[in-house]
Amino acid sequence: MIRILLAEDVSMVRGALVALLNLEEDLEVVAEVASGDAIVTAALDLRPDVAIIDIDLPRMDGITAAAELHERMPECRTVILTSLGSPGTLRRALAHQVTCFVLKDSPAAHLAEVVRRAAAGERVFDQQLALAAFADGGSPLTDRETDILQRAALGADAPEIAEALHLSVGTVRNYLTSVVTKLNARNRVDAIRIAKESGWLA
Repeated sequence: MIRILLAEDVSMVRGALVALLNLEEDLEVVAEVASGDAIVTAALDLRPDVAIIDIDLPRMDGITAAAELHERMPECRTVILTSLGSPGTLRRALAHQVTCFVLKDSPAAHLAEVVRRAAAGERVFDQQLALAAFADGGSPLTDRETDILQRAALGADAPEIAEALHLSVGTVRNYLTSVVTKLNARNRVDAIRIAKESGWLA
């Protein structure tokens, strides 16, 4: 029997997935959590073989939680379940040792098969998405631009970023303008969204 931890914050979706997975004779959902920060505690307590983790969870995103789970309990395989099928998101998942990456619009039978393959130690990713991830040239942002945008994404304003990085406020604003231009974004908020969806920000 393959023991499963399911992390999904939408209760109706979580209930449907639990019901579908438990219909399989060799699968059993032993833990359900609704936030990213609850995953490791539940896994250490109940020792699942596979954790199915939604990427967009409250309090800690799914990929960050999967990375922490891999560090604390490497024998537990991780399956990221997401509607964010961007090449950048897949690259970020790969960088954090995620075992499998499944799009939410996949058939239920496919998810069950992915869980079995994950438990067997296989890595499974959508083929077209994987090709796009490797064909894509990666982030156009410099390390400094990425650092500044990451700080902005965490809520810091230009003066706070300038003080932390020992730069002038004008220089920080110039960097942010450059980021918006490079990402063809409407504004700073849109740039943060694009960078996160592309896997260029944590």
